[in-house]
Amino acid sequence: MNKEEKHKSALSVSRGVDQPPSVNPARGSSAPNRTRRRMPVNDYLEGILNRDISILGRAITLIESSLSADKEIAGELVELCHPYAGNSVRIGITGVPGVGKSLFIESFGKMLTASGSRIAVLAVDPSSGLSRGSILGDKTRMEELSADPDAFIRPSPSGGSLGGVARKTRESIILCEAAGFDTVIVETVGVGQSETAVHSMVDFFLLLMLAGAGDELQGIKRGIMEMADMLVITKADGNNSEKAELAKAQYKNALQLFPLPASGWKPRVGLCSAHNKTGLDNINGIISEYIRFTRASGYFRENRLTQSLYWMYESIEQQLRDIFYNDPRVASELESLRQEVASGRITSFTAAGSLIDKFKGTGQ
Repeated sequence: MNKEEKHKSALSVSRGVDQPPSVNPARGSSAPNRTRRRMPVNDYLEGILNRDISILGRAITLIESSLSADKEIAGELVELCHPYAGNSVRIGITGVPGVGKSLFIESFGKMLTASGSRIAVLAVDPSSGLSRGSILGDKTRMEELSADPDAFIRPSPSGGSLGGVARKTRESIILCEAAGFDTVIVETVGVGQSETAVHSMVDFFLLLMLAGAGDELQGIKRGIMEMADMLVITKADGNNSEKAELAKAQYKNALQLFPLPASGWKPRVGLCSAHNKTGLDNINGIISEYIRFTRASGYFRENRLTQSLYWMYESIEQQLRDIFYNDPRVASELESLRQEVASGRITSFTAAGSLIDKFKGTGQ
């Protein structure tokens, strides 16, 4: 077959349309260039103090980074922002899955911004225990609040941290306060994990509950109820109104059995419908009453100082963990000891002791 016949063959393949390269040529390489996106620390500070939301978002990304160069700048930035922080009301919100946390926060947040407040929402999405991935869909669920110029919503993956709170949420609160937000809401993953972490970084702890979902007093741990400064029955509208009233009475009776918290505040129970925008003013009024009560008694300041000490110890533990696992002596032995524990040849306690001895320099 000559060349011309080959060209006319039905088996010939069309060259097709040129495809774009799989890697953006503007990036220069397949590896992300984190250094190019990093700014001098004073530029971050100036942007935050000027209430530049874009720079605030980049700054929070910086403090969430695990890169050592980012950690150094982030630590300096948090220290620089600290004198400008502390002037907000910090509200922690949690609740069982399906209780409507996002809809509640959107309706509550819109009410606050309409009255002249600036609100920051640090919404923590659950990370997968297998892939470590996170959906981060809170901005989609809070569409109206996301578009509000007086609101800032930052979804962050929990990364498996205690209580569903992102590891750097406390530092993010400081940055948001320095950016002039007078209300900071921390939305947690939800009931099921320990909520101690979020309780230790907010002024007011709000627990959202559903009515008519079985025995209301069995679906939640006593410890979480004891931490709450207010319980709110959501979706109290339509055919659910009577069930919500009944649940409210049950919770009020249950709370009477609990000891009075250290604040001296007697927790309240309320109803709301985020869809119908009812009950929100009452909740805001109770939060304001709580802030006045605790400031007058001195508990508000005392609690924040206690929280600072708590996070000092948490920071020490985290930094020690990082130092330990990044130590080359530990890294060289960790995998082999892991395999020995997994095979049952040695106990986990023996392996841990061996690694600690290596770290201390006393091991063989």
